[in-house]
Amino acid sequence: MKWSSLEPIYNTMRIGIVCYPTFGGSGVLATELGKALADKGHQVHFITYQQPVRLNEFNANIFYHEVRVPTYPLFDYPPYEVALASAMVDVIINHDLDLLHVHYAIPHASAAYMAKQIVKQKINRNIPVITTLHGTDITLVGRDKTYEPVVTFSINESDAITAVSNNLRDITYQTFKITKEIEVIYNFVDVARFDKKPSEAFKKVIAPNNEKIITHASNFRKVKRVDDVVHIFANIIKEVPAKLLMVGDGPERHATEELARTLGIEEHVRFLGKQEQIEDILAVTDVFLLPSEYESFGLAALEAMAARAVVISSDAGGLHEINIQGETGYMAPVGDVAAMSGYAVGLLSDENKLMQMKQAAYEQACLFDISKIIPEYEKLYSRFCRM
Repeated sequence: MKWSSLEPIYNTMRIGIVCYPTFGGSGVLATELGKALADKGHQVHFITYQQPVRLNEFNANIFYHEVRVPTYPLFDYPPYEVALASAMVDVIINHDLDLLHVHYAIPHASAAYMAKQIVKQKINRNIPVITTLHGTDITLVGRDKTYEPVVTFSINESDAITAVSNNLRDITYQTFKITKEIEVIYNFVDVARFDKKPSEAFKKVIAPNNEKIITHASNFRKVKRVDDVVHIFANIIKEVPAKLLMVGDGPERHATEELARTLGIEEHVRFLGKQEQIEDILAVTDVFLLPSEYESFGLAALEAMAARAVVISSDAGGLHEINIQGETGYMAPVGDVAAMSGYAVGLLSDENKLMQMKQAAYEQACLFDISKIIPEYEKLYSRFCRM
């Protein structure tokens, strides 16, 4: 993404971004945000335990700082939070950061609070901390009584709090005693990256007889309900010739592969593992399935829509904030395999309708383009940065 010189110019900022470096939505969003900020001239410092998966190109404004966690026989569990806080302090002081932006509350917000207090004591500087809530840090992990007091405290101690959807903001208020405003800044997608011409050669390999291509991408955890994906697909191929691409990896992958074999559809299903260039896969996709138990926003769905794939999903969480029923895709209650199957079969059997909805999905994704969302973060940062 390259930025027009006509866009508003903010003072150059030195921003520390703390995130998980994995394929999950929070890590992807944080990495893409940092890359976009660097393209606009800001200095961005990633602080995490390994290089983020999408941090795959050189930019002179991007720095990566590895969090090293020493292991000692005394520790059954290495104290990552302490090591992370120490790394934050080191980067803040030695690179004169203007602020920290931490993604996913656990343990990043609490580590940032610790780092903030240390920096204040060491050099008498108040480093602003912005915490972005992404989903399971609130809806699943954060609800655990083991973590709740620390999560509540560290969120409230943040200088600013953002959530990636209205649904997640509302759930946070319902779940925790949050005393500050939570601002909604939606997830985003680089539409230019995902809006690409399908590779006919690649499509021919996947669907040699011009079958429809169905795709699912996730971390294969129970919350994603990947077994529902396989059951929906099994219903689809009873009516429409199709192939299923399963992108990602995780604890439910083995059971899902077994299910495909049990249902006798394994020859039509490909498990592709983790893929950095998912835009090539989405470009040949007709329907993207996301029957999750919960999605705070649905970044995977938005990326699919930007690639002109129609999303058929559950109606859980924030998905209704991006997917318009009957226009850009379809939604059904969690676990309603029959309804999602019916939507898919009806759509794939009507080529004109499929093309119409693909275009509508793309136009909806454009509303969440990175060029519209990054200025919102810059405006937020500017409220706290030294001018």
